[in-house]
Amino acid sequence: MTFYLKQTDRRSFLGQAAASALALGIPAHLIGCAPADGKADDSTAQPAAAGGEKLDRIGLQLYTVRDMMKANVEDTLAKVAAVGYKEVEFAGYFDRTPQALRGTLDKLGLTSPASHIGYDAIAPAKINATLDAANQLGNKYIIVAYLLDTQRKTLDDWKRHAEAFNKAGQAAAARDMAFAYHNHDFEFVPLEGRVPYDVLLESTDPSLVKMEMDLYWITFAGSDWSTYFNRWPGRFPMVHVKDSAGAPKHEMRDVGAGSIPFNTIFAQRKKGGIEHFFVEHDNPTDPIASITTSYQNLSKLTF
Repeated sequence: MTFYLKQTDRRSFLGQAAASALALGIPAHLIGCAPADGKADDSTAQPAAAGGEKLDRIGLQLYTVRDMMKANVEDTLAKVAAVGYKEVEFAGYFDRTPQALRGTLDKLGLTSPASHIGYDAIAPAKINATLDAANQLGNKYIIVAYLLDTQRKTLDDWKRHAEAFNKAGQAAAARDMAFAYHNHDFEFVPLEGRVPYDVLLESTDPSLVKMEMDLYWITFAGSDWSTYFNRWPGRFPMVHVKDSAGAPKHEMRDVGAGSIPFNTIFAQRKKGGIEHFFVEHDNPTDPIASITTSYQNLSKLTF
């Protein structure tokens, strides 16, 4: 079972962002995460673990506030910074140039370690322009964030993607940057007797291709983050942090208002290689209230 109830809306967002990017003559850095239904929840944060460490930097995937970004980029980023976020991950440039966005980030004391991009942005004819734009924005990572169902029908499709990812990783490494892929749930649905996510990890060079693990979607898929940390240590420099109300519906919740054991996961961050923690909620009722609740709960979390 997949949970893309809002796929039409997501593709509409993707198309609008792509059009804006093309108008500026830059790559279509346009994909966030596939939406899932769910409302913000003000429940109490998860209990703290026995350890005493806390996150020193908390980031936000800007897809969470995409409607606000469409209305006013600068005001939205200012509100994100006011909540306390130090890092942002872009999912579209919203009619701004990378240089203009970088200027806004600098003024607000924000950095952007990563951006989500479309699969087409790593094509040989586009990869250099993609990396140019990402570099101007201050990104270290470019991340392919989604594959359409038409792009992942067979295992051979996944193997071709792995080859393309390796090439993108080579191009990024030559610029002292890095490439990564972001998962949803479909990567864990067996195909021709194999798990596509495993095929990607096995078929890509660990020094060239990293993974951004979405902790909600891997939970939704019924898979286990620890299995991947143990089998492929160091491959997961970024995580998406969003919560689930639990099986069977896995309604999306604000961070700390669900059942995902973030303190346990983050205690294994060195094994997984986690460097960046990006909060996300695909369809918050009140985006600012949602990102505030998630930030507050995460900032109190110890592990």
